[in-house]
Amino acid sequence: MSAWIPDTAPTLAAFFSLLPGPFPLLPLIATVLAVAYLVGAIRLWRQGRRWPVWRAVSFLVGCGALAATTGLGVEAYGYALLSVFMFQQLTLMMAIPPLLVLGSPGTLLLRATPHHGPGKAVLRAAHRGLRCAAARWALSPWVALPIYLASFYGLYLAGFADDILSIPGGHVAMEILFLLAGIVFTIPILSSDPLPMRISHGGRALDVFAEAALHAFFGVFLMMATTMLVTQFVASTEALGIDPLEDQRVAGGLAWSYGEAPTLLMLVYVMHRWFRDDTARAAADDRFADAHGTSELDAYNAYLSKLGKKDI
Repeated sequence: MSAWIPDTAPTLAAFFSLLPGPFPLLPLIATVLAVAYLVGAIRLWRQGRRWPVWRAVSFLVGCGALAATTGLGVEAYGYALLSVFMFQQLTLMMAIPPLLVLGSPGTLLLRATPHHGPGKAVLRAAHRGLRCAAARWALSPWVALPIYLASFYGLYLAGFADDILSIPGGHVAMEILFLLAGIVFTIPILSSDPLPMRISHGGRALDVFAEAALHAFFGVFLMMATTMLVTQFVASTEALGIDPLEDQRVAGGLAWSYGEAPTLLMLVYVMHRWFRDDTARAAADDRFADAHGTSELDAYNAYLSKLGKKDI
């Protein structure tokens, strides 16, 4: 058992306090990302170039949530309780990635990076990544969705979670895995950045529907399980005076309830963009037809003209 696992029952105040823990790798990454994003956004604003404030707020809130979820007391209790660890997983996979992706960091990188010096090499690498077959493959729904679901079913039902959590650094490694899986799944659905591949609005909605259904089933399965799926938490949970099975049921309840809220919001956003894009496309088609006509309208007018000549 890790030396920084708390020996007192969790409270809301304890979750938000600063407790001893491992090296704060993810909070450090979150800080670096937030600073880099702010530097890019401020550079555009100083040049008088537009960059939406709401996108900056979204990205910075995502970075703050990442730092809090993996750096405050909730991180220490995540080593002791499956329910807290599940809360971290859900936040890292389902709440933080949409906030980061909606910030459009890729577009900001392309617009704010200088086209000379080291910036030229950064831009060259970014453009190479956009043409990379591996990136196109990784963002494909046939890859992103299975990886996302494997982070639940594969880790817990196949027993991999125990194996990973038992090694030094395993907890942090799983947090990184959760975050990356969530980002890879979210990018094709919500991103407005240039991407090596894009899926239709219908495909995005289908992905979200599939994830929501399978994810809800996982939560119900966890609540109904009569044995511990992750034995790594048994000793530490009992040391806090909590029944491990009851704690596992709480974890399942979180997976079923808290996990579905971000998915619903993602679906609403996808449907809104679908409606907005279809409306804009229809308006553009109408303007083009008014200015240039269409083949169907021209054929109909020719037909009416021919009928008029026959009548004469």
